[in-house]
Amino acid sequence: MIEELLPVDVRSAEAFDDDADIHLFPEERAAVADAVPRRRREFSTVRRCARTALGELGVPPVPLPPGRHRAPQWPAGVVGSMTHCSGYRAAAVARASRVHSVGIDAEESAPLPEGVLDLVALPAERDLVERLGARSDTVPWDRLLFSCKEAVYKVWFSLAQRMLGFDGARIDIDSGGFFSARFLVPPPRAAGKPVPRLTGRWMHRGGFILTAIALPCP
Repeated sequence: MIEELLPVDVRSAEAFDDDADIHLFPEERAAVADAVPRRRREFSTVRRCARTALGELGVPPVPLPPGRHRAPQWPAGVVGSMTHCSGYRAAAVARASRVHSVGIDAEESAPLPEGVLDLVALPAERDLVERLGARSDTVPWDRLLFSCKEAVYKVWFSLAQRMLGFDGARIDIDSGGFFSARFLVPPPRAAGKPVPRLTGRWMHRGGFILTAIALPCP
């Protein structure tokens, strides 16, 4: 499903269940040595997805250990993003010569727990969720907003290499499957130029919410 949200320069792979027999490199095994079995399974499956996607770029299997703030460390010349939620794992990668940054996120199709929206959303975003919900109750709009913020954060971190708070960008969602983000803090830079705004796409299908952003090179 995720490939439908991404441009042709981005390669992706997804999985809906875990395989217990997935090869991990020593660096990867060390990263989850103390993790609970569920975390090891999702970690392994999403890296299998990533190596499948990398293979479509002609990149041989390589270790993909987590780095700063748990972001995956990609091979030189490659940008990418991973995501997982209950019942779904995916990875998306691209050549850095074609795409500056990629951010994908997957969430279960369910409303956020009570109180979470107030913690993650700006007042204008809460108003947006209310307006969208008044038009249609087929999408958990609060969860979609959260997913958009997660995708934005992944693009941000790849470019800025520092944290971004939930209040660092304002999200606007188009009910037709698009969303945008305007940074409210000094924006990240790509190729020496500021990136004040991002645009992405979203999907609600099969019990999942998926969001994706690919920032193309000029």
